[in-house]
Order: sequence, then structure tokens, then C-alpha cells
Amino acid sequence: MPNDYYQTLGVNKQDSPEDIRKAFRQKAMEFHPDRNKNPDAEEKFKEINEAYQILNDPEKRAQYDRFGHAGVSGGSGFDRPFDGSDIFGGFGDIFDSFFGDSSGRRPNEPRRGQDIQQRVSLTFEEAVFGAEKVADITKLELCATCDGQGNEPGTPVETCNTCKGNGQVRRTQRSLFGQFAQITACPTCQGKGKMIPSPCGICKASGLERKTRKTAVTIPAGVQNGMQVRLTGEGDIGANGGPSGNLYIQVDVAEHDLFIREEYDLIYELSLNVSEAALGIDTQIPTLDGTPQELSIPSGTQPNSQFRVKGKGVPHIHSNRRGDLIVIVSITVPTKLTKEQQALLEQLAASFKPSSETTHSDESEVDSNEKGIFDRIKDKLG
Repeated sequence: MPNDYYQTLGVNKQDSPEDIRKAFRQKAMEFHPDRNKNPDAEEKFKEINEAYQILNDPEKRAQYDRFGHAGVSGGSGFDRPFDGSDIFGGFGDIFDSFFGDSSGRRPNEPRRGQDIQQRVSLTFEEAVFGAEKVADITKLELCATCDGQGNEPGTPVETCNTCKGNGQVRRTQRSLFGQFAQITACPTCQGKGKMIPSPCGICKASGLERKTRKTAVTIPAGVQNGMQVRLTGEGDIGANGGPSGNLYIQVDVAEHDLFIREEYDLIYELSLNVSEAALGIDTQIPTLDGTPQELSIPSGTQPNSQFRVKGKGVPHIHSNRRGDLIVIVSITVPTKLTKEQQALLEQLAASFKPSSETTHSDESEVDSNEKGIFDRIKDKLG
């Protein structure tokens, strides 16, 4: 059974979108494969991302709350239009037996070609900034040998004598309800209206052949993993002169070593040691643009504090707007200390103890000593 999306993120159905975003950030940081080396971390990270994509979208979340996984899975049939077949299933066959094809479609009328789908792999940067990709696309085209006519070049195409080129025949049938006229596809030419004595050796009289061609695909900036790019008219060719179908390019986006994406924002974890968090620090953080960003961390910064750098995130699709870079602070506590470092920390710990003998006159001296200790610890811990 698929995992419950709420349990995957550790939230409840009543939680707000902001609660879901916070939970996603924490889970994503915990199970990111570059930080978590457990064998199942990568699979867990994908489950977290899938759950967030559903619960962060109000419409998808409402469908999931009502129908479960069936409401958000492509093959569930949840969004299939009602056509009456579930209730009146056998009636279509009955009407067809008396009146022919109940859809009213002529066998040789123009029909739209099939849509096709192709997957393209992108780097994290290509998805953010856009890219030009070349994909090998296999689709139906007109047969180059017979130019779509179906006959061997130089041989004749004859009109069907049974239907006189119409592709349909009319038959009269008696029943309990009286006499009915039945129109069906011509059995001689299978509704094509023509006969081909010498079929094309390549397409076997179909007039079509499947070919693989290199197709240029423009990936817009800001696409996310699993999104589709539509190329109108680049699918299979239509039948009997009908329009071609569409080509849908589904993108698979690789993960990044430093950043986690949340819609149009980027999340970066900044690791500080104890002294840097206590005293504050001016530092540089990486960006996807390649230019380091100056960031001032104030003194007394706590774990999980967040700093937002405007306009350094992901571009919005078909827009000049851009998301932000969110810096989340983590505090690194050293596991091994030199004797000198241990002595400095013990001296610092002692200075924090309240003393009834401390007077207002020597408070400045204590503050000065503490600051000196912090500076020394900062130097030792790097």
C-alpha cells in the first residue's frame, strides 16, 4: 500500500500550508542523500518530495483528502469524463447492430494522430535556468517510399468496386421492430475506398512508417521534476489528412549537492560552530548564479534560524520574477577537543554561573573577560 502523505511529512490533516512547508524543510534536510548516508535515505527523500508536491497544492490536497491516492494518480480514472458506459454499457453494441457505428464516424474521415511522450534528464541548473536539449523521438510519419499512398511506386491504386470509393456500404435488416438500414465499413476495402494490388514493401499499404529523428526541445527556466513540456503537432501524424498529435517531454531533474528546492525558493544549510553563532560572523554563501553572496550572521543566532536572500532562487516560469534563497543555520558542536579548547570552554562555563558577590562595578570587567574568552574559543574552533 502507498504511504500516507501526511504520515510521510509527519503532519496532520488540519495543519496549515505553512506547517506543511516547515515539515518538508526539516524532513528534506534530514534525509537528503548528500547528508544522510543510510541506504534508504534516497528513497525516503523521494517519498518526502512526492508527499510535499501533493499536499502543497490545494487542489491536489483536496482530491487526496477525499479520494486518497486514487484521486491524485494518473491512471485511476478519477478524472475520466462520464460517458454513460458504466451504466449503459451494452446499449452501444445494440444500436451498432441496427444502425452501424453509433459514433457517426466515417472510416476514411480525417483523424488526429496519437500523442507521444518522451523523458529528458536535466541537471539541477538546467531546470532552474532553462536549456536547449536534443531528444531522439520515434513517431509515425508518411512513408517516404510511397509518399503515404500505400502502393509500390509506379503501380496503380484502384477504386473499390464494392463501395465505389465511398468506404461504406448500406444494408437492410429486418427485426422485431421493423426494417432498419445498417451502414457499415466496406468489408472489401476495410473502409478505405480503394484497393492496392501491389502494396508498398516498406509500409505494407498503410502509408505510414515509424521513424526516429532528433528533435530540438526548449526547456523553459523554472521547470520542476515531473513537469511536461508540450510541443504541439510533433506527435504521430494524423490519419486521412488529419492533424498530428502532440509531443510531451517529461523532465527528470537531478538533485543538487548544496541546495534543496521548495517551489521557487532554494534552501541552503549553513553550518556554524558554537563561537560563530554566539559572536556572529560575516560570511559568504554559495549561489546557483556562481557569485558568492555576502551574509551577516548576528550574535546570538540560534539553531534553525532562517535568513532570506531576495531574488537568488528559481525563476518563475514565463515570468521575470524569481524566488529567494533561504539560509537555515545549523550549529555544529565539536566532538573532540584539545586540552586548551577544553580549558577555555570550562572557563567560559564558569563565567556564566551567577554570583551573589558580583557588583555593578565589576560587571563590565566580567563582560570584557567573557568577550575575550569567546574570541579565543572562536580562534581555536576555527
